[in-house]
Amino acid sequence: MAEAAREQQNEAVIERLIACINDRRIEAMDELFHEDAVMDWPQSGERVVGGENRRGVYGAFPQLPTITPRRMLSAGDLVVAEASLDYGGGAVYATVFIFELTGGRILRETAYWAEPFDAPAWRSQWVEVASA
Repeated sequence: MAEAAREQQNEAVIERLIACINDRRIEAMDELFHEDAVMDWPQSGERVVGGENRRGVYGAFPQLPTITPRRMLSAGDLVVAEASLDYGGGAVYATVFIFELTGGRILRETAYWAEPFDAPAWRSQWVEVASA
């Protein structure tokens, strides 16, 4: 498969993942992940290994977020997605997902997320205010 076509296919997988979470159809994740896929969450020190554990975590989620994509970059079987995650009640996180795919399915996901914070005044003369 040509590189550009593979990258488009991989991005489509991530777009489907975002849509299934936003639509609260987590059962569709089984079509998108390899059964032995690994999800790493370095900030909390957690690793979710395999489909059974992934289904358990997502099935028990107190409140799935609404994901708003910001941008997506891909190279070969690697897709990086920036997004915001809105958990309701004012909890919105800036997020970066790193996806490694093989055969058109996700083999590994690494996710980083953080709450926004006010920029310090001391650097205001050198920066522009960026919109999210």
